[in-house]
Amino acid sequence: MFLLRSAMTDDQDSLLRLAKTVHSNNLPGDTLALRDLLVKSRRSFLGKIPASERQYVFAVVEPDSGKVVGTSSLIAGKGTEELPRLVLKVRKREHYSRDLQTGHVQITLQLCQDTSASTEVGGLVLSSAYRGTADRLGSLLSKVRFTFIGMHPADFSNRIIGEIMGTLTPDGRTMLWDHLGRRFINLSYKEADAFSRTSKEFITSLFPDIEIYASLLPAEARRLIGHVSPAAVPAQRMLERLGFQHNDEVDPFDGGPYLEAVRDEIPLVRDTKSATFAGTVEDVSSLPSAIVCIHEGADFRAVRCAYQEEGDAMHLPGQAADMLRLKPGQKLHYTPQSTAGKMADQARQESVTS
Repeated sequence: MFLLRSAMTDDQDSLLRLAKTVHSNNLPGDTLALRDLLVKSRRSFLGKIPASERQYVFAVVEPDSGKVVGTSSLIAGKGTEELPRLVLKVRKREHYSRDLQTGHVQITLQLCQDTSASTEVGGLVLSSAYRGTADRLGSLLSKVRFTFIGMHPADFSNRIIGEIMGTLTPDGRTMLWDHLGRRFINLSYKEADAFSRTSKEFITSLFPDIEIYASLLPAEARRLIGHVSPAAVPAQRMLERLGFQHNDEVDPFDGGPYLEAVRDEIPLVRDTKSATFAGTVEDVSSLPSAIVCIHEGADFRAVRCAYQEEGDAMHLPGQAADMLRLKPGQKLHYTPQSTAGKMADQARQESVTS
């Protein structure tokens, strides 16, 4: 049984190693930036900053060694007046000539600013040794974010978005940026992406805000518009099974698509419940399972385990109770796996999303 908990500053070295294994917009591979993120995450769990400014980082740890082997994150409010969420809006334009009796449909891209402070799920990175195993840690890392939203729905936007990672070259470049973004902003993809974490002004000032016809781009760049990295396909499918839909927006850097859903219509959010811990249970062979969580101050803990429900009381296996540090009468939250089990658990290959 693996423990998923709130990330701590002591996890910095482990998370830095994970960040360097894959490009993730929400898990910086820079020591200082990651340190700042972990401090912000702790303050977020403590409720020390306004709800819309919070960013939560979760970590899953190997039970014997306590080693961090995976992480995911939750940004309560992505896209503000001070730091807008920048997207390329993808549209179809129909053109028709009466004289020629022929026409065509053109794809256009337009840089748009979103200041709606939508909640974003992202930052899922799992060590390669733990992908595609029976423990389904990628599934746990993804689902626990929705359980957390279900625990504190008022702290999150009614609009939940997910950015899916686009395709990069082996050396960390993208043809879409090389043939589009870099025509106006003389920075490499990595440089522009890193700088955009703290500033959007350079993009809004230098990138045109008019519609750009995609047909003017080389074919190798056009193919990346809305294209998903093969490694991120399982994450995309999991969100789609939760009811997320494509919203015709793509990332201006790598071209990866955005998906969105209504918070209270997401099954994992809607079906998260609360209960009181009433003690342990020994025979779990015929019991259903759930993601079970506690949140007290900076300490958030979650496990996936069997449970026995009796009204508002819940019994758990002894190992789960120990890992959650539960005491009789303590309040907990849980999401039954009957809600989630038919979705991402079907995808045994866990992966990453930005």
